[in-house]
Amino acid sequence: MLWNIDLTLVDVAIVSRDAYAEAFRAVTGRPLVKLVPPMGRPDSEIVFETLAVNGVRAEDDDLPRFLSALAAAFAERKGRLAKEGRAMAGAKDALKAVSRLDGVVQTVLTGTIRSNAVLKLKAFGLDRFVDFGLGGYGEEPYPKATLLQVAQGRAGQRLGTSFTAANTVVIGDSARDAQAARIGGAAMIGVASGRSTAGELRAAGADLVLPDLSDASEVVAAVASLTTPATRKAG
Repeated sequence: MLWNIDLTLVDVAIVSRDAYAEAFRAVTGRPLVKLVPPMGRPDSEIVFETLAVNGVRAEDDDLPRFLSALAAAFAERKGRLAKEGRAMAGAKDALKAVSRLDGVVQTVLTGTIRSNAVLKLKAFGLDRFVDFGLGGYGEEPYPKATLLQVAQGRAGQRLGTSFTAANTVVIGDSARDAQAARIGGAAMIGVASGRSTAGELRAAGADLVLPDLSDASEVVAAVASLTTPATRKAG
């Protein structure tokens, strides 16, 4: 089970923008004028596009420098997350309810870099339901569909199970999440709580669409309806 984070589980956009602004200044020596909207994209992609729209020609070491600066800037602001951000409606109850399903392991498939992903969920007490070691994160230079397959591979190596579209579910709020699930090989539950409408999520390939996560039993039923028991490798 792979959860998107921003606008699916939490909304910390104000803090994220401030961290980006500080990281941009640290790397370029200039103030940030325009931040590219996330729209389901990974931080690695947002960094390059943000540099470009602000008239900065990217150098070879800009990405690792920017991501390092972003991690530091975000960590400095972690105390603001719960005050200025919010957990999305029903997020904690949905995570808790899904965690009770037999054979389910929850992780994340997110455009956020790993250190920031942990802080975002920890601020709202959501981290205890997630195995961060199996996820896919924004510092990894892959399209989201490939990142999904990377996460499936990590889970397979750890758990000794083959993960396919029959036993992998992505939950996210953007059309990009739905497209990644379709291409990468996973079932998809769209949540119309963020970037994309219910119609856009369906058009992008979501198998099921929920208005939000406020009904935990509805989330559990959706997950159960889209999965079959994993096939454990022999030996």
